[in-house]
Amino acid sequence: MQSPLPVRDGVNATRLRLPDAGPWETALDYMMHRWGHIDPQGIEDRFDAGEIVGEAGVVLDRTTPLQNHTFIWYYRTLPTETRIPVELNILHQDDHLLVVDKPHFLPTTPGGTYIQESALVRLRNQLGLPELIPMHRLDRMTAGILLLSTNPETRGKYQVLFEKRQVQKEYECVSAAEPAPGHPAVDFPVVVRNRMTKSRSYLLAEVIDGEPNAETRIERLRTFDAAGTDAGRDVSATSGSGPDGGSRHRALYRLEPHSGKTHQLRVHMASLGLGIVNDAFYPELLDKAPDDYTKPLQLLARGIRFVDPISGLPVEYRSGLNLSEAR
Repeated sequence: MQSPLPVRDGVNATRLRLPDAGPWETALDYMMHRWGHIDPQGIEDRFDAGEIVGEAGVVLDRTTPLQNHTFIWYYRTLPTETRIPVELNILHQDDHLLVVDKPHFLPTTPGGTYIQESALVRLRNQLGLPELIPMHRLDRMTAGILLLSTNPETRGKYQVLFEKRQVQKEYECVSAAEPAPGHPAVDFPVVVRNRMTKSRSYLLAEVIDGEPNAETRIERLRTFDAAGTDAGRDVSATSGSGPDGGSRHRALYRLEPHSGKTHQLRVHMASLGLGIVNDAFYPELLDKAPDDYTKPLQLLARGIRFVDPISGLPVEYRSGLNLSEAR
């Protein structure tokens, strides 16, 4: 549903659905019920200033009956945010697309404690493009290629490509060269297929029994030791205990997802006993700690390719970033 309020400071207005009935006579009463314990004066001030609107941009006041509107829109009071010390790099921009290298630690879209400090809001404000919308998402801890639509009139043509899985994505990650103890050896390249779902626990995704809905092709590109000496492709003599999955050596892997489930690549690597370096979720959930900018998750969206629906030509965009632990 289109918001009747424009983007402000790079952030969309918040939409709230009002209940069909209840003990509240007005929209103000309901908002006080929801958030009056947080900022009652701020809610009243918004009504008095005409900053809360309903369908077609109709301005609400303190006396507007609850049943007059199903949805209302308003601007949230944005908290003060500490700037995340990373920068976005613009790789390509035209009348339809913006392609950027998103750094580690920066979320793609606003959410939770990150509003202004998201790739979308930063770019909207930097480029003066309030209609900018991401075509897909990268986890906050994942870096690499991110595509955004700059033109609402052609946005649907690109969205269809993602919906029909006509976009090929390539990732890279660093993990142990050999699986952790208790996991079988892996004959690369390997295709991991399983059924994933959002977990009810703190972990955001888990594997369950059932028809596979997630698939990733994984290829080991090269191995190296932690000190940076290339170990080549033959790792038969490199096994042993170590800090990263039971091997003294690490490896660089290419990951090609054929689906797009939450944390799919991280879960699939962990399922092989090859948890990605600096992953605080998989295979083991670590205690929440402040971001350590010296230890980014070693996962990078390296490239994306598709047939451009406007030009009809094949295009490919490649990240200029590199994984800090890849030797």
